[in-house]
Parts: sequence; C-alpha cells; structure tokens
Amino acid sequence: MPFPASAGHPQYSGNFIPVIWSGKLQVKFYKATVLSDITNNDWEGEISQQGDTVVIRTIPNITIRDYSKGQTLVHERPNSDPITLYIDKGKYFDFVVDDVDKVQSDVQLLNMFSDDASEQMKIVIDQQVLGTVYADAHAANKGANAGAISGNIPLGVGGGTALAIPKTGVIDTIVDAGQVLDEQNVPETGRWMVIPPWMAANIKKSDLKDASLTGDQQSIARNGRLGMIDRFTLYVSNNLTTAGGGTYMPFGTKDAICFASQMTKVESLRAETTFGDIVRGLNVYGYKATKPEALGVIFGVKA
Repeated sequence: MPFPASAGHPQYSGNFIPVIWSGKLQVKFYKATVLSDITNNDWEGEISQQGDTVVIRTIPNITIRDYSKGQTLVHERPNSDPITLYIDKGKYFDFVVDDVDKVQSDVQLLNMFSDDASEQMKIVIDQQVLGTVYADAHAANKGANAGAISGNIPLGVGGGTALAIPKTGVIDTIVDAGQVLDEQNVPETGRWMVIPPWMAANIKKSDLKDASLTGDQQSIARNGRLGMIDRFTLYVSNNLTTAGGGTYMPFGTKDAICFASQMTKVESLRAETTFGDIVRGLNVYGYKATKPEALGVIFGVKA
C-alpha cells in the first residue's frame, strides 16, 4: 500500500516509485516426515533392477509337545505362508519453466521448484503410508481389548469410539502400548510411536515436566524434546489420519513395516511445445506390514 497523499497531490507509487521484489524468499514450512525412521527397506535391493513383486519367506512355528517314555512320536512337516510385497504405487511431478522467465527472474526457479517438489513428494508418500498401514496391525494390538495375553488394554476402536487421552493419562497410554508389544514378544530395542501435536503437548503438560522424574538435566517443558518414553522413540507428525472423531497413532518397531522404492528418478529436458525446460520426477514404490505382531495403533482423541 503506497504512502497516503492528500487530495489533488500526485501519487507516484507504481510509476516513478518502483515496487521492489525481495531477492530473499519467504521461508516455507513443510510437514515433518518420519517414514525413514519407522520402516525398514530390507527387500529394496531385490527389486531395484527388475520385478514388481517380492515373495518373502517366513520362518514357521515348530510345535513343542509333551513326551512320555515309549510313546509314538508325532512327526511335523513345517510349513509357513509367505508374504507378498507388491511394488504397485507411484507418484510423480512435472513442471515447466519458460526460458524467458528463467533469464529474467532474479531467483533460481528450477532449483527452487525442484526442491519444493522433492519435499512435497516425501510428504505425500509419508501421509499415504501412515494413513493406511496401521490397518494391518495384529488384531491383538488394537481396539478396546488389546493385548495378546491380557485382552483388556484400551487403545480405542477405529471407526468407533476413540480413546480419550488427557494429560493425566497420556503416559499411561504409552505404557499400555508398550505392554501390547511386550505380550507379542516384540524386542524392546528400536520401538517407535508417531503422535500428533496435541498428544505431544499433553506429554509436556504431564508429570514428566518434572525433570527429576525423567533423570534429564532439563524438563521436556524446558527443552521441548520428547525423546524416549517407555522404550518408545516419539515422533510428532501432522501426517497422521484423523477421522471419525479420533487420530490413528501407529506404534511398533522397524521390523513391522517394509518400504521398498524401486525407482526414484528426476530428469530435466527441453520442452517440445514451448521454449523452456521441463523437470519431472517419478517414485515407484510399495510397502507392507510384514510383521503385523510388531505393529499396533492407538485411536485416540484429546481430552
């Protein structure tokens, strides 16, 4: 908006007084992605050059039986059902920058747009995985009566009643999730949980704001770092799915979910129908909960 002028006085703004475009761009904030921290890529190398399906062999469970002297033994032929990982998903971007704009612009348009496209690609894939894979969690690792042994741990019913999580009960919920994995004999190392900002805020308002309870030099209310709670490394994300009055918060270990990217390609080429450069990128990938017993989900709502 130009500086005001009194009636009858000429206004030079936009004519003799130029509009200055800053060479410093406004910072753009992106949603934090967590995919690389919570998944494994154990089978990515097997499909890097060819194929669209990976059949993963699993170790069978051997039956242990009672023995009495002189009895006839029962022979077992071990068998297991393989898991199939399909490379059946793809995302791309494609944009063009005209030569005239490239020459006349005071910023590097190609670099700026390419960087943004790369970030947006990660966010979209992150949202897709977080928004769907939780449905493959083991039946005993979700719902109102979770727990392979106890069967009485409330984690909320997806599509039904969300678990109310107040600041006074947020730590209990995390500990309950840990018990769910314990009852599935899931290793304690490498456990993770993805939570929304409101749950992170509840944690900071909980009793853990007292540094003497965590053993840290500063409280989480002071340093803002959630770190690890009950063996879970906590990740805060805005990419979680919220539906039906609650948020789906997956938890597990890196063994639970396999992510395989077969092709990540970015190329630049000359446009055929205009004077300009085209930049396009493609990501072909697949993912699956290969160890459902190591994956759980909380369907919760702030209380």
